[in-house]
Amino acid sequence: MRKPRIGVFGAFRGISMIDMLLVYPEAELVAVCDRHLPALEKVREHAKKYDADVALYESFDDFIEHDMDAVVLANCANEHAPFAIRCLDKGLHVLSECLPCETPAQAVALVEAVERSGKIYSFAENCCYITYCWEMWQQCRKDTIGDIVYAECEYIHYGLNSTPQLTYGDPNHWRSRMHPHFYCTHSLGPIIMASGRTPVQVVGFETPTFEKSKKLVYAHKGGSLSMVTLDNGAVVKVMMGGYEKRGIPWNYQYYGQHGHIESFRFPEQKEFNMYIADREKIVDGKLKRYDPVIEIAREYAIQAGFETSFQQHWGADFYAPYFFIQKIMGNPDGQWTIDVYQALDMALPGIFAHRSALQGNIPIKIPNFRNKEERDAYRNDNACCTPEVAGDQLLPNSIHPPMDVPPEYYEHIKQLWLEKKRLNGSPVPPDAAH
Repeated sequence: MRKPRIGVFGAFRGISMIDMLLVYPEAELVAVCDRHLPALEKVREHAKKYDADVALYESFDDFIEHDMDAVVLANCANEHAPFAIRCLDKGLHVLSECLPCETPAQAVALVEAVERSGKIYSFAENCCYITYCWEMWQQCRKDTIGDIVYAECEYIHYGLNSTPQLTYGDPNHWRSRMHPHFYCTHSLGPIIMASGRTPVQVVGFETPTFEKSKKLVYAHKGGSLSMVTLDNGAVVKVMMGGYEKRGIPWNYQYYGQHGHIESFRFPEQKEFNMYIADREKIVDGKLKRYDPVIEIAREYAIQAGFETSFQQHWGADFYAPYFFIQKIMGNPDGQWTIDVYQALDMALPGIFAHRSALQGNIPIKIPNFRNKEERDAYRNDNACCTPEVAGDQLLPNSIHPPMDVPPEYYEHIKQLWLEKKRLNGSPVPPDAAH
């Protein structure tokens, strides 16, 4: 079997994975596509360091014709499903960044593309591979604290210094139009994988907006809060959005029938806290506090020189493509990939939570697209906040009146991006992924 030949669509978010693939001994980076020429030039410079022959494309139509076996989708977060479907229909394996889809109709089309292609679809929800989320997943797999009864999860990003590099000052950027509900996989994803449960119902809420958020140009909507019911009756509180917070953007609390797991909130704390209750005695158990380490392929990664990937997102940017490649090769570590059904378990609650909030916080059933009979009702459901996708099904992106963001705010962000500066005016490091 030849080394998997891999292309990357999206040279900005994809740069850490590009750097990894340039030195990966069991796969070959053969092509990169991005419409932004400076991003392609950066790839050219990186490839030159390793004397790698990497084809560069501005057009996806040309890129998809390249001789390759798999594609990593690191393009705009709300555009992954249409490109994933094209790749799968072309006979290519797909590793998709967040999000898997923007609408239920896209979800149906994506599932059916995976099923008819027979190719591997893996969801690169990197928070599942952050060390403490991975440890939670492994402990729950071992049944250390029993079946889930309740959980809380959050992903809070406020005041991002990298705003210019994320939105370019474009008022039509997906971050400016999409409500935080849709971007729920960073918070809910690790809970889904750890519990092994599927979501069946959601109630969505939206918190108030605040004036200062306008200066971020993409955080001018209320934050999201939802209550997701799982198939065993457990409930998960999910938070996303631009609240005032400093410290670690992620937080996870997981209550099982026989214990509790909690991640750290601030850098000076231990990353992982676990209380294991005695299954026979009342009010008896033991507390463990430690910094977990993912041992899978760790020495392999260090020896291969994946420094950049290990620095990004607590090492998570290494494990998503690593497990994907192992899955393609039929190796045991491929078992840790996230398949299309699990990806939708993470994403659909957010899509329906936004609808719930818009309709006065009513409970809404979450379909399980593993079941073919549930798909037909959603085959033409493209309701979302993106006009080009939704058409006459367009949803407002907030329950609150539209916040008027002055044009000069967008122009200021755009100028910082052109000058390669952060929000605070500091220069962007040459090899920064964001």
